Amino acid sequence: MFSGGRLPGVVPSPNLWQHPGIYEVENRAADPDDVIGAAMRSVSDWSGRDVLDVGCGSGYHLPRFARLARSVVGVEPHPPLVTMARRRTKGLKSVRVLHGTAQAVPLPPASVDVAHARWAYFFGPGCEPGLHELERVVRRGGTAFVIDNDARRSTFGRWFRAAYPTVDPDAVERFWSSHGWSRLPLDIEWRFASRGDLEAVVRIELDPDSADRALAEHQGTTVDYAVNLWWRRY
Repeated sequence: MFSGGRLPGVVPSPNLWQHPGIYEVENRAADPDDVIGAAMRSVSDWSGRDVLDVGCGSGYHLPRFARLARSVVGVEPHPPLVTMARRRTKGLKSVRVLHGTAQAVPLPPASVDVAHARWAYFFGPGCEPGLHELERVVRRGGTAFVIDNDARRSTFGRWFRAAYPTVDPDAVERFWSSHGWSRLPLDIEWRFASRGDLEAVVRIELDPDSADRALAEHQGTTVDYAVNLWWRRY
């Protein structure tokens, strides 16, 4: 069941909501060596534990968590994506997908051990309501992870910084550090099957002028990409 209209506090995704098919291509191309997953497991393994994926989108990461977790809950504010995520995970009995937001997670207190938000709502200043919800739903001894762009490094970071000059990566880092989160800087790749796939994804991530400049300067089908893995123990 979905409530009528947009849920309070929801900011529409400029890429996933409008281009879910292309975003699926991006998900397949991003971090093919699972650098992020290995780093997360080194901090807090989710084997046999209860996992929350905040802003799960079409549910791309839910089956991966379900391989090891006791239970997995995906929370997503956009009804068409909720439907896609439920369709993707319909054969996985340990997975539920709920319509909700990071600011109002539809779960009881102290109900998850590991929370995950990947390029989903958490971009530093302004996400305090979501952080309060994590404090509510993550059990004592549990861990939350936030994966975000590091605009200070890599080819994609340079593109991102040029396209979104109002995003201050130093201010973002100060925000997370001041709220008690630790940072693991990671180097991953976008690795596409074709040049056409790369171009399509760049055009949903950047404005047209920025995308044109990025594609004109870059050859091939692989892009180096820097991220920050932020994590906090509760």
